[in-house]
Amino acid sequence: MMEVDPAHLVGTGGAIGALLRQYVSRAVDSESFPLGTLTVNVLGTFLLGFATFLGTDSTALLLLGTGVCGSFTTFSSFSVQTVRLWETGDRLRAVGNAGANLLGAGLALGIAWALVWVLG
Repeated sequence: MMEVDPAHLVGTGGAIGALLRQYVSRAVDSESFPLGTLTVNVLGTFLLGFATFLGTDSTALLLLGTGVCGSFTTFSSFSVQTVRLWETGDRLRAVGNAGANLLGAGLALGIAWALVWVLG
């Protein structure tokens, strides 16, 4: 079996994740709330958690986890959007955004674990 360079796996996965992030964000984002970022963070957390709990091998995790999920999810956009909401005086949405990202990601991870446990 041919060995694939880890950088190629991460790069390929990163390209896929970035494109998926753009499509998802465009489909669900709104002016009043960064729903696109919330959506990709929760979905990406579920996907990475599911793959990890399944026991996916390290090569596939480079492609899927580091590559796809790494570029699909975004802590930096989440942080900037939350601060911008706060600075513009929309403090309730800022707190809601922070809480929704943290709670949503935590729930997604729990659901991924439970699903793997049920399937296993």
